Amino acid sequence: MDKKIGLALSGGGARGFAHVGVLKALLDNDIPIDLVAGTSAGSFVGGAFASGLSSQQIIDIGKKITWFGVAGFSYSPRGLLSNASMGKFIKDNFPVARFEDLPIPFASVVCDLETGEEIVLKEEGDLAEAIRASCAIPGVFVPVIDAKGRALIDGGVVSPMPTRAVRKMGANFVIAVDLLTCGSTFWGRPSTLLGTFFQSAMMMIRTASRNQHYRADVVIEPKIGHIRPDEIGKRDELMELGHQAALDKIDQIRSLLQPAQAAR
Repeated sequence: MDKKIGLALSGGGARGFAHVGVLKALLDNDIPIDLVAGTSAGSFVGGAFASGLSSQQIIDIGKKITWFGVAGFSYSPRGLLSNASMGKFIKDNFPVARFEDLPIPFASVVCDLETGEEIVLKEEGDLAEAIRASCAIPGVFVPVIDAKGRALIDGGVVSPMPTRAVRKMGANFVIAVDLLTCGSTFWGRPSTLLGTFFQSAMMMIRTASRNQHYRADVVIEPKIGHIRPDEIGKRDELMELGHQAALDKIDQIRSLLQPAQAAR
């Protein structure tokens, strides 16, 4: 049976640049990607790829990203920042604006702030809005209000590793890229209440992400634990570490896919 290969991309803030390196390694080694699902930063990279951009084009776009370019101060009591400028950046740089026109099926995972429900945006609708919603870290970014009046926030709250979403899209072989389970060695022991709260929250997110590994056939975990999720200036190092981690898994992926690839 010919396999449909799905790529599940976790959240991770600026660590999402590692996803770009993973994509480059997979594509350079002729590993086809039929379906993509992403959460938060994974939604941004996954949406870029699904829109038809090559790995090199995504790298070039990534070099233009700055925090000031994708976020601005908010006057809303529901978040410190707005990521409306991220929507403009996406529309200016992605060749496709709507899910209906994507050459590769893609799903963006978000959370309904009111109900806590996981919502998988796919097949139709505004691509930039969906990616913005998936990246709307609660308390940091203002929720994105969709056409149905729902307040949507970062999908990492409910599904930091979207293996279930890509399986439901029809993937019967899943490659998961987890940028969260590598730990947080840069923090050490927190000395403040805020630090303790933040580190504990990250531990819960990492555990939730790890608990979704069982739905994947291969899990790629770049060694990026020393890089903070806000260190956007380390994009080149993150891409290289993602690239190397994927290269280390190429033989395993090929071995598992061998009968299917022979049929393609």
